[in-house]
Amino acid sequence: MLTELSIQDFAIINKLSITFHEGLTVLTGETGAGKSIIIDAVQLLAGGRGSVEFVRHGAKKADIEGLFIIEDESHPVYNVCQQYGIECQDHQLVLRRTMTANGKSICRVNSKLVTLAILREFGKTLIDIHSQHETQSLMDPEQHIELLDLYQPELMNKAKDEYFKLYDQLSNLKNRYRKLSENEQETAQRLDLLQFQLRELEQAQLQPNEDEQLEEERNTLANYERIYSALQLAYNSLYGEQKGLDWVNQAQIALQDNSKFDSSIAEKAEEIANYYFGLEELTYDLGNLIESLQYNPERLNEIEARLSEINRLKKKYGPSVSEMLTYMAKIEEEIEQINNKDSHLSKLEEQIKEKAKDAFLEAQELHDIRQAAAKALTKEIHEELKDLYLDKAQFKVDFAKNKLDQREELDKHLHKNGLDHVTFLISTNPGEPLKPLNKVASGGELSRIMLSLKKIFAKHQGVTSVIFDEVDTGVSGRVAQAIAEKIYHISQESQVLCITHLPQVAAMADTHKLIEKEVTDHRTSTSVHELTPELQINELARMITGTKLTETAVDHGREMLEMAIQFKSKEHNL
Repeated sequence: MLTELSIQDFAIINKLSITFHEGLTVLTGETGAGKSIIIDAVQLLAGGRGSVEFVRHGAKKADIEGLFIIEDESHPVYNVCQQYGIECQDHQLVLRRTMTANGKSICRVNSKLVTLAILREFGKTLIDIHSQHETQSLMDPEQHIELLDLYQPELMNKAKDEYFKLYDQLSNLKNRYRKLSENEQETAQRLDLLQFQLRELEQAQLQPNEDEQLEEERNTLANYERIYSALQLAYNSLYGEQKGLDWVNQAQIALQDNSKFDSSIAEKAEEIANYYFGLEELTYDLGNLIESLQYNPERLNEIEARLSEINRLKKKYGPSVSEMLTYMAKIEEEIEQINNKDSHLSKLEEQIKEKAKDAFLEAQELHDIRQAAAKALTKEIHEELKDLYLDKAQFKVDFAKNKLDQREELDKHLHKNGLDHVTFLISTNPGEPLKPLNKVASGGELSRIMLSLKKIFAKHQGVTSVIFDEVDTGVSGRVAQAIAEKIYHISQESQVLCITHLPQVAAMADTHKLIEKEVTDHRTSTSVHELTPELQINELARMITGTKLTETAVDHGREMLEMAIQFKSKEHNL
């Protein structure tokens, strides 16, 4: 969850540090106090689009930093950390974004510089922001199939893995077919290039590990004098009168002559004898090395020339002789394929057909699982909509499945998600046709639909923080109370930050923060205060009346807070 948010020189915010907690945190305040600016800051922290307009007037840069605690090590953000080589110690992740007055944006994750695209990868696993005018995923039809697949992951993941594996293999075959069937001119040019490379490599007559062997031989010849001197010194130190071997031999004889007097001396005598024979053999080997060692300047020149030629080829074909030989075999195979293009194309066509059949069977199984998931999801969403007084609303998961005219063209109908194109449709009133979510007109209805979907998908999406920015606009009365309860339910699965003008929602808060504007030295800035229960009652009263506090409004605010406490207590005891 998001535990700390620091904002500096951002819009009308001078310097602000906010601590967040688990559960539902509500942000309230007068219009223009800076509530949405705080959400804008979080959105930029998650990789949203920035602007120089966000930098506070007169400042050189705006700085936003957020600390997230993710204790669940199976959370998707850990995969993102591993992908980009970022350590996440003590389950802590710090996102930071700096925007300069000249338009530059600097992004960091745990102090490591990253691109905005990478920051966005982290952001989408941590934060999901929904406002009356903008959503990240639920309003995007392209994301609906992913959301449906999240609904019953235990059934879906295995089938998806099998399909993805086959689809990747099919895609690779199709790419090979496309490359091989390129136009004649490109194929002829490619063939000329490959034949030139093959001739050059063949003429070089490369041998496996030749470069390593030549470098070792060059090293020996280049250091001949030092090697010869070392061998000669070692040999002379061991062989000869009053040298190493002679002294070891004398020690051996001395012990052997007196071994009959002490058994331990006999053991040591035998041990020294073994050492003596080993050193004697070693000395013999050193002598042979000295005799075999020859200095050949012509051979050294040959090696230098050969290594120079090999290094020239390395720049074109690979960092080692081994890799150059591998590349040589690869281009030989490609030349053979081009020269026998027709037969290879026919073979690839058959392979594509067979692989497409296998992939189609897996895609069909995916479709069947999705159909079952869609049925269960539709039933659950209808129950959620009833709780929000949309009893007559109809929800449907629409499948635009590719129709197959000829089974031999299966590969043309498959895509990365199988055969299906999924769209969530809704009709809020009897007699109205089902429409895509992004076509629903009423703001109040859209808010309730989105909350229903959020409640269901919050636990599946894995985001640690769900943010609602005035999603309750356009509702009141019993619907407002139902929305408050629904937002509270969502906060039991994920941390929820909510900007609201509804006292019913504010009363449900686990933490209530008041956003206010202050003027200091003729400059406006935003401040945040966490409310005590008594101050929370006064804020609820202000939200009810919209003007000055009255005793009746305060009583109403107290009653609303007590009812919310009773509701939450009842929910926890269920």
